[in-house]
Amino acid sequence: MSDVYRKFRGQMAAGGDTQDLAEETRNKNSALSLAMLAVFFVWLGMNNPWMLVFVVGLIISIFLHEFGHYWTARKTGMKVTQFYMGFGPRLWSRKRGELEYGVRAIPLGAFVRIIGMSNLDDCDPADESRSYRSKSYPRRLLVITAGSLMHMAIALTLFIGVYSVAGRLGETGSVRIVYAPVSGSPAAEIGLREGDVISRIDGQMLNSREDLVAAITSNAPGEVIAIDIERDGVQQSFAATLAANPTDATRGYLGVGTESMDYIRQSVPRAFVYAVRDGAQAIVGSVKALPQIFNPANAINSLRDSVADPATRPSTIVGASQVGGEAGERDGLKGVLMMLAYVNVFVGVFNMFPSLPFDGGHAAVATYERLRSRNGVRYQADFGKMIPLATAVIALLIVITLAGLYLDITQPFG
Repeated sequence: MSDVYRKFRGQMAAGGDTQDLAEETRNKNSALSLAMLAVFFVWLGMNNPWMLVFVVGLIISIFLHEFGHYWTARKTGMKVTQFYMGFGPRLWSRKRGELEYGVRAIPLGAFVRIIGMSNLDDCDPADESRSYRSKSYPRRLLVITAGSLMHMAIALTLFIGVYSVAGRLGETGSVRIVYAPVSGSPAAEIGLREGDVISRIDGQMLNSREDLVAAITSNAPGEVIAIDIERDGVQQSFAATLAANPTDATRGYLGVGTESMDYIRQSVPRAFVYAVRDGAQAIVGSVKALPQIFNPANAINSLRDSVADPATRPSTIVGASQVGGEAGERDGLKGVLMMLAYVNVFVGVFNMFPSLPFDGGHAAVATYERLRSRNGVRYQADFGKMIPLATAVIALLIVITLAGLYLDITQPFG
């Protein structure tokens, strides 16, 4: 067995670095690596400040995920020896009591090491009573799901905060012109302006943009319609002769860009109800997306397409940051926070995929052990038999991640 595989197998079984601080050689390039990270964040802030805000939000979310594992492990009597942001060589670390914490070179996540995560994870016999494997099924399940539960709590908090302070995107009941009318269009000829609120067409009340579209396209080109608007609090009426729709010459065309949705502030109780509903819908959507994400054919097809479908192509933190930056440019801080809320829901669901090395894999193993235990005799699964499957899953994730990274760079969102 090679040293590389032995180290990988040990870390897979232990859930973290199996070497203590004194045994590992300090990375000589720590200062350079930290400097490169600092330059990256400065560049990100100068290129798109909202993207920087989004990335910082992701880092905080990752930290809270691991803190969920750490806090519940401590509260249930487990021994935690490591809490690191990032993977790979150490950049900075400290040891306080029995806990070693710090930052590592590869900013692709974080980890907390709890002793005795499996039968392959050796620990001091004196500490066996504080190992993960020695605890009851409910305690192990709580600890291993705490990260995903933390993501859901973050999302719920963000939803409630945005909805109660900035508002929830919804129908306002009014149709506002959001762009200057198309030059030469009927709307431009009668003097409609950006900011006008269109209240009626031929006496029919409008409550949404869809109502306006239906009212216009139900008339033929050349027909004259009555338009009632509100401008600066004053009601005005116009008559417009419809032109032919550029995409369907049999339908009428006015030539305005409108919107009927906006952010509407909610009371805290109502914001909570909307947060639970929207969060549940996001969970369902994330679960439905998992088969597509883990399908390598989807990644291959996306790479083959000259323009990959943004709704189905694989993506990475780079792509998510691009979307987060665009959300900030469009809607400000509330847009970034909403994007972070949905990302937290997705990560929480993704992390519970029932296979190692995900937390969901550990939860599945704990559940399997509980079901196999009989007459008070504890069954313990052999993690050695699971390492090949976990290795295959990691290899698949690497392929999908590389494909997503390539697409995020060559076909950025937006």
